[in-house]
Amino acid sequence: MAHYAALMSMLTPSGMGGKYRITGNQYPRMGRPKRRGRTALAIVASVVVLGLIGWGTLQLIDVFTGDGKDKVSPQAHAAAPPSCKPTATPTPSGKPAPLPKPATIGLNVFNATAKGGLAKTTADELAKRGFRVGKFGNAPIEYDKKVKDAALVVAGPAAEQAARVVGTQVAGSTVRIDPKRTDPGVDLLIGTAYTKLADPKDVEKALVAAAAPPAKASPGC
Repeated sequence: MAHYAALMSMLTPSGMGGKYRITGNQYPRMGRPKRRGRTALAIVASVVVLGLIGWGTLQLIDVFTGDGKDKVSPQAHAAAPPSCKPTATPTPSGKPAPLPKPATIGLNVFNATAKGGLAKTTADELAKRGFRVGKFGNAPIEYDKKVKDAALVVAGPAAEQAARVVGTQVAGSTVRIDPKRTDPGVDLLIGTAYTKLADPKDVEKALVAAAAPPAKASPGC
């Protein structure tokens, strides 16, 4: 032990008066303490700063390149609804389609105006044009003095084409299909604007127009 103590005394710095004499079997460490906590905080802070710089750079790229949220994707254009414009109507060939002949149409003529005698004179003229005139006289009360057009043609679904043929005989007439009506007859009600039957040449033109199919909308409308 004496030899160990002498050895320890030799390690004591000179001039310190033995105040810090090392005794025993332990001695203080003279190195600096490790700073692991500070190093870890410095690494985390560096990662956060780099992340913020990268995010800001991406935002600037979006601003200058226009890659924002308002950009429309190609899928949005592909999902646009189809056009609902009517398709082109075929040009009339100048010959009417197979519409009912006047001789096959049973026709009733009624006067819905305050002027007397129109039902009979009109019925006689239509009979000369080949129509099978049945009844003629004053209009039923639900139509009396209530037809403002030149004429109103009324028929059931079974006589729709026949009603279109009768409508060509009076310029400015209106055709009305009554779904509750089941008979094949057609009623012609003379209205306030009526003056006379259409000229036969105008009737031929009107038949061509009546035979032309109406424009159809595109699929999906």
